[in-house]
Amino acid sequence: MQITLIAVGRLKGGPEHQQIETYLKRCPWPVKIIELEEKRKVTGKERMAREGDLILKAIPDNAFVLALDERGKTLRSAAFARMIGDHQDRGTAHLAFLIGGADGYDPRVTARADFLLSLGDMTWPHMMVRAMICEQFYRAACILSGHPYHKD
Repeated sequence: MQITLIAVGRLKGGPEHQQIETYLKRCPWPVKIIELEEKRKVTGKERMAREGDLILKAIPDNAFVLALDERGKTLRSAAFARMIGDHQDRGTAHLAFLIGGADGYDPRVTARADFLLSLGDMTWPHMMVRAMICEQFYRAACILSGHPYHKD
């Protein structure tokens, strides 16, 4: 199973980048990160529409799409792992995780999403969200394999 993380904005060097690299090296699934250009020169709905175009074009064909969204469903790590494991067992070839821009998603993006996932009620910097979701990929793999990294 392939995982693609599609994110608006570019990741700069720093501790978040190092954390992402660490977790992705440990993760058994291949994870590809696609960074999309932020449309800073425009605002509001126009920015969401332009970023939405880029996100929709970047989604791999036949991918199951999970958009990280504050209005999404929160999952405990074990439930997140079960969801990924269920997709793996069903033969889902591709999971695509989306991280939108500062203004959120164009409605076409949320309509394309198969699942809206929330990392909780707090607002997180986009760069930290990338590190957090990559850590959850690794944690899910550990839960599914019975590795002691995850403790309930």
